[in-house]
Amino acid sequence: MLLVLLAHGVTALLAPLVALHVGRWVFPLTAVAPLVALGYGAAHAGEVLSGGAVSEQTQWVPGLDLSIDLRLDAMGLLMLLLVSGIGVLVFVYAGFYFQEGNPRCGRTASTLTAFSGAMLGLILSDQLFTLFLFWELTTITSYLLVGFKDEDPAARAAALQAVLVTALGALCMLAGFAIVTTAAGTASISEIVESPPQGMAVSVALLLILLGALTKSAQVPFHFWLPGAMAAPTPVSAYLHSATMVKAGVYLVARLAPAFAVQGAWRPVVFAAGLVSMWIGGWRALRQHDGKLLLAFGTVSQLGFMLVLLGAGVPGLTYAGVLVLFAHALFKAPLFLAVGIVDHQAGTRDFRKLPNLWRAMPLTIGVAGIAAASMAAVPPCLGFIAKEEAFIELFDSGLTWGLAVLIGVAAASVLTVAYSARLTAGLLGRGASAKSVTQPPRPTLAFQAPGAVLAAVSLLFGLAPFLLDPLVNAAAAALDPRVEPVRLALWQGLKPALFLSLAVLLAGVALVALGQRWDTLQGRLAVPFSASTVYRTLLRTLPRVANRTTAVMQSGSLPVYLMVILGVTTILPGAWLVTSRALPESRRLFETPAQAFVGLMTVAAAFAVIRSRRRFPAVLMMGAVGYSVAGLFLLQGAPDLAVTQLLVETLTVVMFVLGLRRLPDRFGFTPSRSRRAIQILVATLAAGFVLTFALLAGSHETNRVSDFHVEESLPSAGGRNVVNVILVDFRGIDTL
Repeated sequence: MLLVLLAHGVTALLAPLVALHVGRWVFPLTAVAPLVALGYGAAHAGEVLSGGAVSEQTQWVPGLDLSIDLRLDAMGLLMLLLVSGIGVLVFVYAGFYFQEGNPRCGRTASTLTAFSGAMLGLILSDQLFTLFLFWELTTITSYLLVGFKDEDPAARAAALQAVLVTALGALCMLAGFAIVTTAAGTASISEIVESPPQGMAVSVALLLILLGALTKSAQVPFHFWLPGAMAAPTPVSAYLHSATMVKAGVYLVARLAPAFAVQGAWRPVVFAAGLVSMWIGGWRALRQHDGKLLLAFGTVSQLGFMLVLLGAGVPGLTYAGVLVLFAHALFKAPLFLAVGIVDHQAGTRDFRKLPNLWRAMPLTIGVAGIAAASMAAVPPCLGFIAKEEAFIELFDSGLTWGLAVLIGVAAASVLTVAYSARLTAGLLGRGASAKSVTQPPRPTLAFQAPGAVLAAVSLLFGLAPFLLDPLVNAAAAALDPRVEPVRLALWQGLKPALFLSLAVLLAGVALVALGQRWDTLQGRLAVPFSASTVYRTLLRTLPRVANRTTAVMQSGSLPVYLMVILGVTTILPGAWLVTSRALPESRRLFETPAQAFVGLMTVAAAFAVIRSRRRFPAVLMMGAVGYSVAGLFLLQGAPDLAVTQLLVETLTVVMFVLGLRRLPDRFGFTPSRSRRAIQILVATLAAGFVLTFALLAGSHETNRVSDFHVEESLPSAGGRNVVNVILVDFRGIDTL
């Protein structure tokens, strides 16, 4: 598996050099990397589909016990087929999509290949931190691909928006990974799922992980970055934003749900985010005149559907979710490819400007029609079988919210039927405002072939769904061993799910029949703001808040800095001391009268420092504080510390006195009463905390670090003087 990833890396490095000689045909040549991945998957398919798994481990940072753990099971094989299979077709398509002489071909082919390898690494990772590494690599490569037209401000803004949103979620997810790893004692995904940790900390970590998954899969309220990412070229949109990258979050949820779905707020969050995304994605798709934007919002809706099924942690719904995920890739990728051909040939993808394209490109329109029918779940397409299976499992889920989820999914599916019909009608010129639009040139057969292959495969599996049984059953069982094998069929009898599917189709057709009245209704119900508006507002506000915060916190005032430092170091651990009731028992404050006398001298000198109005007496009294502390060291039997303290304090006093030659005799600033009160409060709290903590630490029985130093001084450091060994070896950096 590591060699497969390295093949992608080497191909990505060579692509720009190859492009200098072959131009845009570098794309079909770089398809060799996903072909290698497909070959690897085919070589291990028998072992994996029979319930086994192929594992590899490569040491990464042995000193930190970090390794790259890769594991191919049936679910990984299914994802590998989608990532690499669709990848090969997209690379071939890109060779015809880009214009000859485009200087960006080499860079784009390189980045697209690197993304393909990163996505494979993500789905094959069996270690949380390795998964996170590849997760972030997909984010970086996606940023570069969305910003393909780097001279276009809109493309740069879309790329920045995508990377900010997904990276924010990834940071939260990393924190969740750290907590789960600590609780489980391992970072292995397979081991964590087999024996999941529990507790409040784990419940919080799961919410952080879900946040990362929701941002990556463009779920509400983080969905707005996906339509913006349509600034990328169509091959990028077809590959990243429909078939592969946006499924990363859903894939992670699918891996963890069987183990964690019953913990904390997992299911409520998954169901709420998924259903709302289905609704908002479908609603927004019905408002679009741009083909790619319609498909983008449709992807948001479909990802919400997958999140509901795969995040429930119910065996039957897991099976249905795997089937829906597979069907979605097979109909959404050809739809993007078809819209890209239309845009390439006609110069626009706006339905209002397109004529009836059937005569100019019947194959492309046929591909789009088949794929749209599958998206709308029209029989005998694979999309129909997948959605009916989902309805069957939702009927039988036995969940507390099962009926509500079923109603929500069915209602959102009505919108899916409607926007699928809107897309088909738009490509047939039904939305054109000018009927005299000239017909675009006919695309080449090779340009249309990749989309046609995907549509044909989708239709084949719809007519003969039993061909998918070994793959889908094994993939679902790899996620959840409780999944029972299912034999897919186009006709499953007169079940409630069939009637619900027909009702959804009829309701969707009725919605399309409303036509202009529906558009008017959407206009009246439009909200005055959107998630993208909130994002832009935050982006404008954040620098102002940061500037204001910096002006307050970085004021240049040493007393303010000291109050902040002392306040934080006092309040946080001090609150723990009080709430945990770990306060020390009453103890004697001194052992001998001499200790009491020197201690009182220290306190008196300290008060004299803060009460002094002149600099010179304040420096002398500060020296007296240091000498008094040296006296305490001497009384406790530490003459070496006492001598060190005396020397340091003497040197400090001399340095201060020399500095006083250039300073006024008196302190020039007198703080206000309120500020002085705050200073006194902070100082008192700090003193009380240090005293309490010192007493608590002194009374706590634990392993003494001094014992370790004495025992290891000679064998580990080769020294008999323990103090010297501590300063030079054990605490050498501190001493430096």
